[in-house]
Amino acid sequence: MKIGILFANSGPLSRPELFAQLAREAEEFGFESIWTVEHVVVPQPHMPYPGSKDGQMPGGDEVAIPDPLIPLAYAAAITTKIKLATGIVILPQRHPLYLAKQLATLDLLSHGRMILGIGSGWMKEEFEAVGVDYHARGVRTDEAIAALRALWTENPTTYHGQQFHFHDVKSLPKPVQPGGIPIHVGGHSPAAARRAGRFGDGFFPTIAKPEQLKEIFALMRAAAVKAGRKADAIELSAMAAPRLDAVKAVQDVGVTRVMFGPPASSPEKLRAGLEKIANEIIAKA
Repeated sequence: MKIGILFANSGPLSRPELFAQLAREAEEFGFESIWTVEHVVVPQPHMPYPGSKDGQMPGGDEVAIPDPLIPLAYAAAITTKIKLATGIVILPQRHPLYLAKQLATLDLLSHGRMILGIGSGWMKEEFEAVGVDYHARGVRTDEAIAALRALWTENPTTYHGQQFHFHDVKSLPKPVQPGGIPIHVGGHSPAAARRAGRFGDGFFPTIAKPEQLKEIFALMRAAAVKAGRKADAIELSAMAAPRLDAVKAVQDVGVTRVMFGPPASSPEKLRAGLEKIANEIIAKA
């Protein structure tokens, strides 16, 4: 079982000293990956967050959320093995020409350790602030996935869709990883499950309950089969409580990567929390 840390760049971990400690010590204790989150702005007011009962985002509107890619470049420079992932980039808000270059650069600098976790976004007001049509986010997400993969594997690259158009462009360097950077689809909606089945290298719903995971994984697998893809080749990740029984429960429904939030926000407690997970879960899962 692979074990990762979510929210690696937010709140107290936006501080460089604590983020650097997380990256180094997560690698030291055998964690497979760290995952950064994204909101470029948080407009006031905004629609309720769909992932919580009270409509509040994790940490609230005042939590610091640095850019998701720059901290991963920092982590690439101070680590050698741990995977560097976004969980998630709001893909329809970014132009694939810029994002392809940024991610290929990160993959090169990290010697092939990048994972791109993507989502289509939920905050309408944020889309309005950056001048992107909220209602076109689904088609923009699908087209951006196709455009990124083309940019990473073709030279020169041409892509023509409803939202993105470019012809005979050279985008260099290419990623180190053969075939490009793996793309993992985040989200717990039926649309996210279908997108993962059609296009994803991986799927990670923001769900921790095994019975709900079974249902959404079935949707993903059905979409993969319909698209002529091998559903078993799509890597499954999930959140879970940092307990061995919780990890085993999601493992039983096909999950091969479990992600926890940071175990603490002070240097001493962070190291102790990472070591505890390593001893109680990584060593036994």
